[in-house]
Amino acid sequence: MIDITLENFEAEVLLPSMQAPVLLDIWAPWCGPCKQLGPVLEQLEIDYAGRFILAKLDADKVPQIAGQLSKMFGVRSIPFCVLFHQGQPVDGFVGALPAAEVREFLDRHLSGSPAVQNPAESDAPQDASQPQHPEDAQAAQHRLADALAADPGNNDLRFDYVKGLVGSGQLNEAAAALAPAMAQIPVELRFEALNQWLNALEFVANDPRGRWPLAQFDELLADNRRDFATRFAKSRLLIAQGEWPLAMEELLEIIQRDKTWDDAAPRKTYVALLELMTPPRPKPSTDASGKAAPGIALAGKTAQPEDPQAALVSAYRRKLSMALN
Repeated sequence: MIDITLENFEAEVLLPSMQAPVLLDIWAPWCGPCKQLGPVLEQLEIDYAGRFILAKLDADKVPQIAGQLSKMFGVRSIPFCVLFHQGQPVDGFVGALPAAEVREFLDRHLSGSPAVQNPAESDAPQDASQPQHPEDAQAAQHRLADALAADPGNNDLRFDYVKGLVGSGQLNEAAAALAPAMAQIPVELRFEALNQWLNALEFVANDPRGRWPLAQFDELLADNRRDFATRFAKSRLLIAQGEWPLAMEELLEIIQRDKTWDDAAPRKTYVALLELMTPPRPKPSTDASGKAAPGIALAGKTAQPEDPQAALVSAYRRKLSMALN
């Protein structure tokens, strides 16, 4: 369990959520229901054995973050829990729910997801880009393939289709489907971003360095921080592992020392990750009558400038700007 402040929010919530979901418990010392829920969450963190991270935020001490999330989800009471995954809030609940209901909430997001699989269930490294529900994702890919075949000039369909192929490791199929978009002049940034992601995965699949442990990269870089080829290879391995913020830190190390190295490949890769990490504008959700649907799910909300995922992307944009100036 971690106590969250303004200073450590990014380091203890956003960045860790790129690897495992973080459940943020927004509470206050004077709140009776908060005191009932707290022990339940702490026990569940133990029971789930690392499948999620529990963090606590005192709404009185950090009203900025509590207020942002409350506004985003349309919530005015505590305890209020928000689940972060891949750097953004994906769902939440309000009130001192019993343990069984909190388990149901967690299981909706944890079960069947390779990126959040219980480490005890497999020793193989998990790729955070893999789909949460493989059967559903496969059916969706088939539908996209059919739609794209019927409308090959539809770049929105092509982007979603290629992104799904890259994320599921179908690299040859992705390269073939991406080729028409890369032949367009000018190439859209989103397709260039997919191409850079694909390049990183192909490097890891085909280059012996893609099988190195990270410690081997670190040993070489400790001897020579300007070994850009090794650092760039490490960044690509981190990309393949789904550790995109860590990959961007490695890319920044190169950019700060040599902005034009290897035809600016580190900068192009960094910009591609920014593009892929930028959250899409949510579409308004409606009920059967066509009216805006109530509830606290994020999907129905208008994107706010303070969206944590957008804030993470903005922070890395600032880092790039500083490195280039």
